[in-house]
Amino acid sequence: MSESSVHTSLAPERATPATGEPTGPVRHDHPTPVLGALGLFTVLLGAALPLIDFFIVNVALPTIDRDLDAGPAMLELVVAGYGLAYAVLLVLGGRLGDMVGRRRLFLIGMAAFGITSLACRLAPDARTLVGARVAQGAAAALMLPQVLATIQAATRGPRRARAMSLYGATAGLSMVAGQILGGVLVAAAPMSSVFGESAGWRSVFLVNVPVAAVGLILAARAVPETRSDRPAPVDVPGTLLLALSLVTLLAPLTEGRAAGWPLWTWVSLALFPFSAYAFYRVERRADRLGRVPLVPPSLLRLESLRRGLALVVPFSIGFGGFMFVIAVALQQGLRLGPAAAGLSLAPMALAFFGASLAGPRLVRRYGTRVVTAGGLIQAVGIVVLALTAHLAWQGLGLWGLLPGVAIAGLGQGLQLPVLFRIVLSDVPPEKAGVGGGVMTTTQQAALALGVATLGTLFLALTPGLGMRDALVVTLLVQLAAVALTVGLSLRLPRTVA
Repeated sequence: MSESSVHTSLAPERATPATGEPTGPVRHDHPTPVLGALGLFTVLLGAALPLIDFFIVNVALPTIDRDLDAGPAMLELVVAGYGLAYAVLLVLGGRLGDMVGRRRLFLIGMAAFGITSLACRLAPDARTLVGARVAQGAAAALMLPQVLATIQAATRGPRRARAMSLYGATAGLSMVAGQILGGVLVAAAPMSSVFGESAGWRSVFLVNVPVAAVGLILAARAVPETRSDRPAPVDVPGTLLLALSLVTLLAPLTEGRAAGWPLWTWVSLALFPFSAYAFYRVERRADRLGRVPLVPPSLLRLESLRRGLALVVPFSIGFGGFMFVIAVALQQGLRLGPAAAGLSLAPMALAFFGASLAGPRLVRRYGTRVVTAGGLIQAVGIVVLALTAHLAWQGLGLWGLLPGVAIAGLGQGLQLPVLFRIVLSDVPPEKAGVGGGVMTTTQQAALALGVATLGTLFLALTPGLGMRDALVVTLLVQLAAVALTVGLSLRLPRTVA
């Protein structure tokens, strides 16, 4: 490996020959960068923060609305502004990490995430909060792609498999934990003489600041510097067209219902296929000319990446939509407080984490059929939830929800970590940043699409059907997405590298 791919400074941890486990400080100028246990914990912390913050505001939205007089459209932007900036810039963040160093971009992104979180906490009005959330999403897009790229570049063999499984577990757990943490913080935050009743929702952003500070200290010591040996320049046309494609799709879907579907939403949706096709043509032409496009079509020719992404999309659409819908249904339909609404998902988080930890052993024995089994188990959980809501809506609480959410979480935990491993299994290390950016962009865009589509469906059905039946119908639509993932999982390669 060339000297440009390893940064010389104090480094993470040194592995012992006997166990391969880290024991103490290592050097960043090791001929092969090594990501030790502390370094892995640090980058996983960086992976958790952006995903937690995508979901943490779900249970805080009623309080934000009441305190800032935000209104439905502004509340949608509090969620969508973060998600759009995050999704649009993820691939660019991966490319920049390949160029200037993944550890450096991770540190910059972590610092910016802490600063923008503080700006969210101090926002005096809804418009300022939306602007701070957009900046927070951009900071997350600098930080997150470096996580997968560092794992790909600084781990090998069984350690990489274990690290990828832990990444998948962290990603899924963070999405659920964000909603749980948000509910607890909103309910438990003490009254503030400065912010009054707004102390609750402001605390969901303030909690990021000390976590980011700790992450910066740990990353400076424990994360090795890696970069591509042959970094490519930024693909400006590809970046702009990808941004246009995502914005023209996600902006009208997330804002349309709250804004009353004005003309601009339909114009934007009509532009989406043209911008997406233009992006594909520009990237394919750059690839043929020997340049390095933002999303190389040659990368998409990898069977494992292509088929893995095909499952990540419906999985994430269903997951993102479910988390938004259940937060609204529990708080507005069942009148549960934010803490109770958040804690009702704790069984899902525990089941997900347990399944994720068991995943590597199950994959070694059964291969990618673990994904199929996970989808079937998730389907059972959704059916149980739908039946529970239909038959026992009045008085439904934590114990009534427990079987359904636990079974669904178990199934999800058997799918997502394995899918992440499949997507990146054949991506070469020098393209680790691009591969990680493509995967996380796909996941984030699908999560936002799930909130927009399933969330809009649920809110549109509620006035006519009532909260209970609207929830049941939305769960059955999610069941169709799960059925699609089960069918597509049968086309996956039987083994995972």
